[in-house]
Amino acid sequence: MENIRYDLITALPEIILLGMAMLVLITDLFLKQSNRIAIYGLSQLGLLLAAYFTVTTHVPSVGYAFTGAFVDDAMSDVLKLMIYVGTSLIFVYTRQYIQLRNMFRGEFYALVLFSVVGMMIMVSGQSMLTLYVGLELLSLSLYALVALDRDNHFATEAAMKYFVLGALASGMLLYGMSMIYGMTGSLNISDINHVLMNGSGIHAVLVLGLVFIVAGLAFKLGAVPFQMWVPDVYEGSPTAVTMLISSVPKLAAFAFVIRLLAQSLQTMAIDWQQMLLIMAVLSIVLGNVTAIAQTNLKRMLAYSTISHVGFVLLGLMSASGNGYISALFYIASYVVMTLAGFGIILLLSRKGFEAQNLSDLKGLNQRSPWVAFLMLIVMFSMAGIPPTLGFYAKFAVLQAALQAGFLWVVVFAVLMAVIGAFYYLRVIKLMYFDEPEDNSPITAPFDMRVILSMNALALLAIGIMPQGLMTICFYAISRSLS
Repeated sequence: MENIRYDLITALPEIILLGMAMLVLITDLFLKQSNRIAIYGLSQLGLLLAAYFTVTTHVPSVGYAFTGAFVDDAMSDVLKLMIYVGTSLIFVYTRQYIQLRNMFRGEFYALVLFSVVGMMIMVSGQSMLTLYVGLELLSLSLYALVALDRDNHFATEAAMKYFVLGALASGMLLYGMSMIYGMTGSLNISDINHVLMNGSGIHAVLVLGLVFIVAGLAFKLGAVPFQMWVPDVYEGSPTAVTMLISSVPKLAAFAFVIRLLAQSLQTMAIDWQQMLLIMAVLSIVLGNVTAIAQTNLKRMLAYSTISHVGFVLLGLMSASGNGYISALFYIASYVVMTLAGFGIILLLSRKGFEAQNLSDLKGLNQRSPWVAFLMLIVMFSMAGIPPTLGFYAKFAVLQAALQAGFLWVVVFAVLMAVIGAFYYLRVIKLMYFDEPEDNSPITAPFDMRVILSMNALALLAIGIMPQGLMTICFYAISRSLS
């Protein structure tokens, strides 16, 4: 009984959010359209309660539950808190957007909460089976969210592409896991690491399993050559859903990579380093070069995401504590930038109009100097221009790669970052030097304006004083991988 009690307390944040998602669905049945703000409040309350219990049930070192399949450590707690904050911001930014498009329903909030539960399970997974269950819960929720606007045939097409390719990637990942299980006789992350350290298993089979696992992980991250779904899904999905897909799931994917590669397959680092190196270089090249040709803002940000994933892989391929800390810092910075960027796109959208083309940003400074200034900060940060957060994030992963001995990769990445700055600066040129094609007033709820402003200004503030966020990342990684 004591073990069951400990297990339930360790998984209490997940249980609370799962219960809240079900409560949102049931409550929605009894609410009129005018009273549906209650489900927004319940969803935010669920995130707040989950955050409270994540902090209060934290164990001093590392705690294992459900016979070692679930872990509560510093990394899981830090990433969960980041996921709560990011999801809460998504709820604030998307509220008006989904109200104007008849998507303000319990299904939207319940599916987002289910996806958050999936992310939390991925973050705390200590068994390949637990990790996979969390991944599938996240994936299935996202497929449904993309197709939620049933009258939008672009969204339906995007959901089909995402589902088919996602199922293929899940199959590859599961096949790789089964090979590792066959060679080690265990699904537990720690046990696999111990078996491999003792030199057990046929190396060729282990490498083949590793190839399938890395391929599955690359799809979930959106890295080349498994990036084909990213631009189509970003463009076809409702912008509110694109905002979700592009941001907080990347935190869960980072944890997934750390659990599988850095914890269970660390002894095979020499093998997966080369794979990550190739994917990092290709992602940075394709992401930056292809983004230049885009006229659709969401597609441009999709290729920008691919480029950012390449930089994250630079940190991960270092296969060192410094590299993992830098990669986590980059992922956290990327989420803050992406939420601010898509928040501004949602701010510019209105009923019957989607702000998704670059031309929609023309003359934004004349329409709203403050919103243009916020977008300028976001674009500078994404381009990696000091003193923004994006500069320090790029600097962190590049110094980690340099320390690991990848000098030519660092030089190449810097050159590609300079090329990539073009399409970010083009947005600034359109906002400040072109005449507006649309002079409609920009209206948004007060809370959205204030929080969006704080989000964008945080890119400057943390960029000038990054020590706080870097300390959090150091704490998360050093306490979990020691």
